[in-house]
Amino acid sequence: MSISDSQRRPLVVGIGGTTRAASSTERALGFALRGAEQAGARTQLFGGTFLHTLPHYAPEASTRTDAQLELIEAVRAADAVIIATPGYHGGVSGLVKNALDTLEELRADDRPYLDGRAVGCIVTAYGWQAAGSVLTSLRSIVHALRGWPTPFGAGINTLETRFESAQQCSDAKVAEQLATVGRQAAQFALAFGGQHAAPSESAVNGTQTANASLTEKHLSLTV
Repeated sequence: MSISDSQRRPLVVGIGGTTRAASSTERALGFALRGAEQAGARTQLFGGTFLHTLPHYAPEASTRTDAQLELIEAVRAADAVIIATPGYHGGVSGLVKNALDTLEELRADDRPYLDGRAVGCIVTAYGWQAAGSVLTSLRSIVHALRGWPTPFGAGINTLETRFESAQQCSDAKVAEQLATVGRQAAQFALAFGGQHAAPSESAVNGTQTANASLTEKHLSLTV
């Protein structure tokens, strides 16, 4: 499926990586984002270095950092999202989970959380068991955020697959799997969500005011 020049190119936001520079997780996410671009989408990456600047999400806090606001506004404008996480001790990494927790700020939007968006899911892990179990967990998180996981999710066993550089993967089949995740996210955005209007400044300001008044009424986080 391609996007004609007369249509607004959908925005696919990538979230993922680790604190380690040039991590396999972030490189895998890059392959998926390039797949989305090949399908006609614009992309924006929030990699491990950026995610490491995010403070722990505190629902009761009345203000947000510039980094938090940048992530929130990007996902608010996104037509689709791709999330990539390493498998740490059988679960999603704290770095990535904190970024997803930050999306609680979208709870009062017309499209709350990840509603109406395709979400590609990628897991890198040192073994097949963790890759499979964490991919299932990540899909469950996406469901809780009202997103639509793409039909294909990529679980990558880094014991067998290496990313020699940002552009090179030791297994061509894995590279194609990652590109498939990106293409599916972009194609879903075109078919179902790519035509929504970007929020106006007044709408965003109104949402932020509503968010402030709903501090104690969280839809997905409990204390």
